Amino acid sequence: MERQTSHACPPWALRAWPPLLWQADRKIQLKLRHLGTTVTNPGDRMTRTAGQTLWAAQADDGQAGMAWDWVQLARGVVALADPLSVVTNLRLVGPEGEVLTPMQSTLHLNAIVNALPWQDEVERALSEGATSEV
Repeated sequence: MERQTSHACPPWALRAWPPLLWQADRKIQLKLRHLGTTVTNPGDRMTRTAGQTLWAAQADDGQAGMAWDWVQLARGVVALADPLSVVTNLRLVGPEGEVLTPMQSTLHLNAIVNALPWQDEVERALSEGATSEV
């Protein structure tokens, strides 16, 4: 059984959004807001509960979006299913304007994800028995 919110778009569609250049060490942070959380696998004795969450922000140059898969490790504990698989239209650049490598970008994207209250949103969706929606 899949529970889902009315996302502005499915998380995988972020790859089709126009790329947005963003300086990785920029002092002004993206003001990402929660668009929705989907439970794609409600879990059972053999598999863990899992899903996706979607966040977006309006920047000066366009809209930024980020989405990732999550997995419930235990009651009250959720984690990124794969920290190397954050889907985004952000193209991170360094101080000299150079596009960061995928590994360099992953470090910054994970820092952005970890600064968000995304686990609270996932837990809210799980406790409500349906996905959360803003």
